[in-house]
Amino acid sequence: MSDMTFAPARPAPLPLAEILPWAVFGGLLLLIAIYFVGAEEGATSVFQGSMIHEFVHDGRHLLGFPCH
Repeated sequence: MSDMTFAPARPAPLPLAEILPWAVFGGLLLLIAIYFVGAEEGATSVFQGSMIHEFVHDGRHLLGFPCH
């Protein structure tokens, strides 16, 4: 039993072509989230009413966006 050695497993590298679509998708989701938290109110509002503003209100203050 003492002659057994274990070599560390090396993960296979991921090709950029597999990572890029997911990175773009994640980036778009992040930009949409930042828009709704940071800019969806007043003159830049895309949707009528204040429902979205009230839904992300605490998140705005947590991230440092002023809204009052």
